[in-house]
Amino acid sequence: MAELGGVLTSRTPRNQITVMLKPLFLIGVLSVVLALVTGCSPASPPLTTSASGQAGSENTPVNPKELVTRQGVYKVVPPDHPDPATNAEIQQYINRLAAKGFAKSNQGVWIQSGRTLLANYQGTIPLKAASITKVATTLVALQTWGPEHQFTTLIGGTGPIKAGVLQGDLVIQGGEDPFFVWEDAVALGNTLNQMGIERVNGNLAITGKFYMNYDSNPLMAGNLLKLGLNAQIWPVAAQTQYLTLPQGTPRPQVAIKGSVQVTSSAPGKLLPLVRHFSSPLALILKQMNLYSNSQMAEMLADSVGGAKVVARKAALAASVPPGEIQLQNGAGAAANRISPRAACAMFLAIEKYLQPDRMTIADVFAISGQDLGILNGRPIPPLSVVKTGTLEDVSALAGAMPTQAQGPIWFAIMNVGEDVDGFSQEQDLLLQGLLNRWGTVKSPPAELTFSLRRSQGGSSGGTLSLSQNRLVSHNEILSIAQRGHAP
Repeated sequence: MAELGGVLTSRTPRNQITVMLKPLFLIGVLSVVLALVTGCSPASPPLTTSASGQAGSENTPVNPKELVTRQGVYKVVPPDHPDPATNAEIQQYINRLAAKGFAKSNQGVWIQSGRTLLANYQGTIPLKAASITKVATTLVALQTWGPEHQFTTLIGGTGPIKAGVLQGDLVIQGGEDPFFVWEDAVALGNTLNQMGIERVNGNLAITGKFYMNYDSNPLMAGNLLKLGLNAQIWPVAAQTQYLTLPQGTPRPQVAIKGSVQVTSSAPGKLLPLVRHFSSPLALILKQMNLYSNSQMAEMLADSVGGAKVVARKAALAASVPPGEIQLQNGAGAAANRISPRAACAMFLAIEKYLQPDRMTIADVFAISGQDLGILNGRPIPPLSVVKTGTLEDVSALAGAMPTQAQGPIWFAIMNVGEDVDGFSQEQDLLLQGLLNRWGTVKSPPAELTFSLRRSQGGSSGGTLSLSQNRLVSHNEILSIAQRGHAP
């Protein structure tokens, strides 16, 4: 699967999006009923969504304490005195590329083990980074919200509910959820049906930042939701996604008589109906990075204040000079520049940040040989945790690779030139050569093991990253709410 653009939607053929689906046992627990259908006053206070990460705009100074409260200060490795043997091997790698006509000035490599520098070729020079940009977006998103954060979408009505009909508009207050897809619409529709709502006599009103199927246009997202709530008018894409849900999942029928209307704010008098919770942020980031989904990355970057804020906060967290991370967007624009050292430092900062939650970088990035997605068919050494970056003239690879002699090595390889496939092959051969010298491992070290595997003693197939207990507690909360509020 090509990574160019990082586009993957629910309209993608089913065999390409299996792992992108919501975990099946989460689908039925995404919506929590807020209020009884009867006995609620139309004068109930307006619903409010959870706070966005945009508290700091691009011109707001960053408070260093804000970024190091949880993870402490990551001390960047100086660029001097790399290991002579490893550095010589990297020089040979660069010479091979130069022999093929690629400018040495367009290549960069950084490799370290712990705080020991193993190799440095232009490691502090910012180069075209493509989707390595998403490492920065991942870091700042985790800092802003934490790995267990769930975005909330609030649903209300402007009139009473009588005989299965909402006498007014159905109002959707977006909460910047970047992973609201067909499956969420099915879950929401079924929750409304369980509350006794089968028809809406008014419009579907969209306010706030509501996204669906990675479309940030509120009118388009609203029209997709209108389709998703009513199985009688499902398009083929929704039908396809429904077939992936557990057998027996109800087909929702919430028929909306009116049209989709985008409004600047929610009505003052609103009957609260449903609070829809997204998947936890760590899982969202995992899926974003598995498929290098640029729409999701842009949504998250915008939510924390934009690309400039992402670059500034990421550089501070990684303890690299600001010039080593230069971003024009949060996904992987051609103008984005990141140094190989900064890429490694961001991975290490993410690792340090996740430690209090007993998570690792494997909870938010792809594991070679285990996860589906953009790594399919690529012979990167197994158990490596990586992020790729690809544009028409860029091939980049960064992350961590477990070894016997050196422990996990943290690396970033950035190549610029008109042979993306050739660069990828050379990167894989380079890593395999290093692995042959340092020795392979049979199982991943703790710092490269995703948390669900640690809690269960086995593999999750790469689709989940949070512990089973956290997922179960979410399900219990929903069950209690349904027993107490079912009409």
